[in-house]
Amino acid sequence: MRLANKVALITGAGSGIGRESALLFAKEGAAIAVVDLNEAAGQETVALVAAAGGRAVFIRADVSKAADVEQMIAATESAFGGLHVLFNNAGIFHPDDGSVLDTDEAIWDLTININLKGVFLGCKYGIPALLRSGGGSIINTASFVAVVGAATAQIAYTASKGGVLSLTREIAVEFARQNIRVNALCPGPVETPLLEELLADPARRQRRLVHIPPGRFAKAQEIAQAALFLATDEASFVNGSTFLVDGGITAAYVTAE
Repeated sequence: MRLANKVALITGAGSGIGRESALLFAKEGAAIAVVDLNEAAGQETVALVAAAGGRAVFIRADVSKAADVEQMIAATESAFGGLHVLFNNAGIFHPDDGSVLDTDEAIWDLTININLKGVFLGCKYGIPALLRSGGGSIINTASFVAVVGAATAQIAYTASKGGVLSLTREIAVEFARQNIRVNALCPGPVETPLLEELLADPARRQRRLVHIPPGRFAKAQEIAQAALFLATDEASFVNGSTFLVDGGITAAYVTAE
């Protein structure tokens, strides 16, 4: 198993990429700290992991709050004796996030606090735990929009993910000689209930799809597979990377609407 005897903490593990990653990492031998603000969803992930023969505990945390993040790290070490993989995956996309001209300041603050500050806090409190375990892998969920910008206005989300990418690079350089790797996982649009809700309008959905060379959105399982690679020792020389899993969006130049 590729993560035998490892402990992985995954934020936003109650659904989507986080849940699929929890199931996959557990299948590969890791003990999982399932972190989410939604207790019912998080406990459901724990139950799914257990049903598949894995080990997991649920930890409720708001990643934008330092006390919660510090506690989630401590709870993980208490439950499993260490930490080897930190997957800072929790994030939001607010439906009222739009153009820089009309996005409300409160939407900006909320998005930055969860998507960017949450990653900062995860690294701030998680790195000492990784060091206590002899090192490990940090995976920060950014996005393809951190590289190319979005086809549809979403200023707060795009800015937050650009920040995650820059933060990842700096931390990767700082801790490389202490056996810690840090990479930014940059998915394209992923088929999730949230995305379905945001793109309920067929015309809006088509405007997104036209920019994706395969003509479809990613599946959460496909992104989880990329996260698994970054978590394992197979990626031992992958550090500070912009790890794009976007179906070729950033490689394409598309003018059709």
